[in-house]
Amino acid sequence: MQGSGSKGGILRSHEDLVHGFQRVADLVWIVIAHFIACEVRHDTWRQPMTTATAIAVVVFNSIAEFNGLYRPWRSERLSRELWVVFTTWLFVPPILFFFAFITKTSSEYSRVVSLSWFLGAPVLLCASRLGGRMVVRHLRANGRNLRNVAILGATQSAEKLCDSIAARPWMGMHLAGIYDDRSQGRRHKFRTEHCPYMGTVDDLIQDARKGKVDIVYIALPLRAEARVGEVLRALADTTATVYLMADFFTYDLLHARWTELGSLPVVSIYDSPFRGAAGWLKRLEDLVLGSLILLLIAPVLAAVAIAVKITSPGPVFFRQRRYGLNGKEIRVLKFRSMTVCEDGPQIKQATRDDKRITPIGRFMRRTSLDELPQFLQVITGEMSIVGPRPHAVAHNEEYRALIHGYMLRHKVKPGITGWAQVNGWRGETDDIVKMEKRVQHDLEYIQNWHLLWDLKIILLTLIGTKKSHNAY
Repeated sequence: MQGSGSKGGILRSHEDLVHGFQRVADLVWIVIAHFIACEVRHDTWRQPMTTATAIAVVVFNSIAEFNGLYRPWRSERLSRELWVVFTTWLFVPPILFFFAFITKTSSEYSRVVSLSWFLGAPVLLCASRLGGRMVVRHLRANGRNLRNVAILGATQSAEKLCDSIAARPWMGMHLAGIYDDRSQGRRHKFRTEHCPYMGTVDDLIQDARKGKVDIVYIALPLRAEARVGEVLRALADTTATVYLMADFFTYDLLHARWTELGSLPVVSIYDSPFRGAAGWLKRLEDLVLGSLILLLIAPVLAAVAIAVKITSPGPVFFRQRRYGLNGKEIRVLKFRSMTVCEDGPQIKQATRDDKRITPIGRFMRRTSLDELPQFLQVITGEMSIVGPRPHAVAHNEEYRALIHGYMLRHKVKPGITGWAQVNGWRGETDDIVKMEKRVQHDLEYIQNWHLLWDLKIILLTLIGTKKSHNAY
């Protein structure tokens, strides 16, 4: 939110200029990477290479829009920016392969040159941003490109913002201080010294008018809507950039982010991390790894199916109703490990020495072999390799009334394995605390998801020491 309409127009024009420069720079680096790959291989630049480069530029730029690559990065870490660059480029090679396949031109491209280009381009793109950050940091260390920041409202949110600014000097933000009209007894007591109290709202407005403040963060509670409106009208008479930092820390945010509804800015409180490019990347991960795993475990699936059939009477497979993405009901496929196939309104969880478990079923449950058929549901899109483990519908209905935020687990697809499982929170939940721990780990995964975390969970599922804990 900007302090005034004209100021907002100036800032938007400046941001458009910066983002335009970044787009051109990325285009140049993609071309240079391809040219270097050709030179190293002593390959002559030909028309197919021009076509491939043009497609790569268009695809990269399009995915970058979905990924939010071209936005201000002053307040975010370099590692986050580099990750977005990498995940954006990750979509380019598969699309180029597909283009070469459908046009029957794959023979016109050198595999060595293409591979070198695919590996070199993200290196150059990331190196350019690293170099830019180093230049900016040098300027800020010499007192240039700094912004004086004021915070309106002595609140818990303001303290968190102070801590963030103090911990990130590379952002080039200098905290001028906290402003609040309330008496000392009513203001939030800050625990750190880098949150100095500077005065009242009138003092803030005067400092902004004198040019002592470049950026104002309004950290007042949501209930202070009338007061916020008054301050915004007063700050419209200054050149300060104004941000409204609503006090959302009172809520349990789940992948919150700003978006727009028409021309109206809105913020999501509970949302899924798998939107846009992140969703495509997650689906690509499931398809590639899921297909590879199915090929590797095909003999195991056949052997387990035979073992189930010959060791106990009943069907080989067992389906049970579970909640999937957005609470939609799915039927999870498993190897039968019990003498019963319960799927009613009341389901008793498996316990230690449970007489319903077959002899081979106990081994399958401890080693998760009974879950292997679910890789077929990963391919169909009902499930994911990594995600919150789905519970029986009867258990969902029981625990949603007992645990705050329980149903937020269903903002993503259920998984064959998950963060809770590799930390030992699986199996019987004979008290509410165990289920709360499971839900806590599931929500932590949703809030902080990234591809490398998925790979870590898969690795821990295979070799981790806690994965069989409580599994009966």
